[in-house]
Amino acid sequence: MTVLAELRNLTQCFGSRIVLENLTLQIQEGEILALLGPNGSGKTTLLKVLAFLLKPKSGEIKFQDETVTDKNSERMRLQSALVFQRTVLFSTSVFNNVSYGLKMRKMPKAVIEEEVRKALKLVKLEGFEKRSAKKLSGGEQQRVALARALVLKTRLLLLDEPTANLDPKNASIIEEVIATVNRELKTTIVMATHNMFQAKAIPHRVALINQGRITEIGTSADIFGRLSRNLASFAAVDNTFAGTARITDAGTTIVDVGNGVQIEAALQKQGETSIFISPQDIILSKNPLTSSARNVFRGRIIQISDLGSLVKLTVDVGKPFVVQITKRSFGEMELNLGSEVFIVFKASSVQAI
Repeated sequence: MTVLAELRNLTQCFGSRIVLENLTLQIQEGEILALLGPNGSGKTTLLKVLAFLLKPKSGEIKFQDETVTDKNSERMRLQSALVFQRTVLFSTSVFNNVSYGLKMRKMPKAVIEEEVRKALKLVKLEGFEKRSAKKLSGGEQQRVALARALVLKTRLLLLDEPTANLDPKNASIIEEVIATVNRELKTTIVMATHNMFQAKAIPHRVALINQGRITEIGTSADIFGRLSRNLASFAAVDNTFAGTARITDAGTTIVDVGNGVQIEAALQKQGETSIFISPQDIILSKNPLTSSARNVFRGRIIQISDLGSLVKLTVDVGKPFVVQITKRSFGEMELNLGSEVFIVFKASSVQAI
């Protein structure tokens, strides 16, 4: 795949504080890349660097195979658009806000009107052209800001926490726009987020960032299919348990996580330890299963969340386990809150962290 942008050994400081440290990253053309990390990890600063709004203290930036310098940074800046978490709109109409960048580029009036119309349709704000942007709801304002970036049709779209503090309706619309723009227009998108579900569902790749460094990068399946210490250090991840481990005569490990729950793992650990079981590795049944799996627990469903084609269930077996099943299976099993179920997973599915 073609590399659109590349950062090499990049360091950025604010005074004596190092915000990005010796960071190297490649952004592939046409991908959605999520920067996942806690507040203060350097996500927003990295986006500003990619938008060519900040000049790094050291390191190299390449965009479309061209090294970014003081001489060409302004030209490069026209190829990226950054939508900030805190929306800043002008005290004028929605049309004037969205059309601003096109007017600055001296585009013909007819082109401006057509591009604004298409952008507002994409973010589901048709007919809002004459409304005052400042009088819209927070979610609608964020969609205006996104439309303002989309009309520019840049090669790189940068989004800083695009759905933070938004209601579910507006968040869903923005997530749909992100997927559509990437799929239909092939726009490369880098989005900063600390939303775990969003990072699992939307991007092609996820880069974990902490204390100004990229600690891991891979597909969503790679990052969330196994729980590294980097991810566990800042993320609230389902099915993580701390307990006391002892090695059995069979060479496996029993981890007592409390409240009568003992989990068998295909590893050798002794003493205090933390473990993780991916929700995708857990089988759920209404009846006991005949299986070679070493971990079988009976419990009751205490929480149900609709994830579209999937249903997320929390099952209390003495400890809460999160399981994902298809909506079809959920209906066929006639499950509900309080339903008694069995969860089953192999000892090899238990990961130490």
